[in-house]
Amino acid sequence: MLKVDLSCDMGESFGLYQLGNDEEMMQYITSANIACGYHGGDPHVMRKTVELAKNYGVAIGAHPGFPDLIGFGRRYMNCTPSEIKDYVTYQMGALREFASAFGMKLQHCKPHGALYMMAMEDEKLARAILEAIAEVDSTTIVYAMNHSAVVETGQKMGIRVAKEVYSDREHTTTGSIVLTRKGPSIQDYRQMANRVVRMVKEGRVVAHTGEEISIQAETVCIHGDTPGAPQLAKAIVEALKENGIQIASIENVLGVG
Repeated sequence: MLKVDLSCDMGESFGLYQLGNDEEMMQYITSANIACGYHGGDPHVMRKTVELAKNYGVAIGAHPGFPDLIGFGRRYMNCTPSEIKDYVTYQMGALREFASAFGMKLQHCKPHGALYMMAMEDEKLARAILEAIAEVDSTTIVYAMNHSAVVETGQKMGIRVAKEVYSDREHTTTGSIVLTRKGPSIQDYRQMANRVVRMVKEGRVVAHTGEEISIQAETVCIHGDTPGAPQLAKAIVEALKENGIQIASIENVLGVG
């Protein structure tokens, strides 16, 4: 039976500002990518999100970004590999302690926003992030886009990498994504869900240019702040089950490392 992980970027509210649909999303996903306070999130939100994940039986991972709260971590920053390594270590460490308080561990790590995008194309930044993750816990699974520097470097370093696709973003011809959604608003959830099924079953997707590309889907991401995210998640879960595809945490999808 085919298996796929369904994850969500969440825990991105902070202070008086509320983002996303975290509790609604928990009932559909198998892995949560939790913000660690740099691009979004705060200590109270981190604790609450970890607690929610435990209550719903959802695996958790760190979602570290640039120290850019105003830009929501989506602005490109000129940082050295050493600085980036420290940023990732710092954020993973913070979330790990909240996880420990609830008897949980970090299953995975997925960099956020501009940090994620830059590392996909820059081997030095990819290596800095991977080294930081491995030093915190060498068993941590790293989420990365197809055909990226993170995938290639991670494989060379013996680090487990999960190939990620997106349900609510357009893919480029290289397997990357358009960082900010450019397409029409999501109205036909079933159509979007069928697109996910095709990525999982056939390894194919139509890129934002209209070209057909090959892509491997081990984990599927839904952004928690996408309008209609819970409805889209529900449609994806239904479509995957109808097609005999099991939804499981990434640890169960990849198996023992």
